[in-house]
Amino acid sequence: MGDHRSNPRRRGDVLLNAIFEATLAELAESGYANLTMERIAERARTSKASLYRRWPSRADLVAAAAGHALPADDELPDTGDLRRDVLTLLRMIADRFDGPLGAAARGLLAETLHHPELGRELRSRTTSNRERMMRGVLDKAVERGEITPEALTPRVVMAGPSLLQLHFLQYGAPVPDEVIEQITDEVVLPLVTRKGWHRRTGTTPTG
Repeated sequence: MGDHRSNPRRRGDVLLNAIFEATLAELAESGYANLTMERIAERARTSKASLYRRWPSRADLVAAAAGHALPADDELPDTGDLRRDVLTLLRMIADRFDGPLGAAARGLLAETLHHPELGRELRSRTTSNRERMMRGVLDKAVERGEITPEALTPRVVMAGPSLLQLHFLQYGAPVPDEVIEQITDEVVLPLVTRKGWHRRTGTTPTG
């Protein structure tokens, strides 16, 4: 790796993006086990102190970089069809697992096993990212009248991305498209279109 310190330092959002990109690049080159804050700082043309002011540990930085690598709200699929949207989103996530994001997921899992307090925080952060993406897709389906908002409990929203991540952690990448279709057709769609939610909510079913 070249000496990045010869270039001018960056600040603000430009610096944050450089740090996230450097983190993901280091993950791709070295893997999580060999990742160091020093190498990330060098690649991003900043100091280790600058990293530690924002992220108290390597795991915190990796979790932030992983969240940065996920699709933004304006990148979420909106094809006009619930099934296509769910498939597209899960494929987008699966593609990211087949790269630095996958290394991040495996490394963070190891961190949570050894540091329970940190684990709770990291799980909360990663869960929030997955819920944001899936809820964004499902909320559009609600607006189109394909599903009802009452069906979108937190566990239902998280089912698809969680199963996708579980498959990746067990079998690695790439995740076969057949698996993505099974998660969509056998889990996500039956859950969000299920009958009987009114029994718990006390509302009256329609249709």
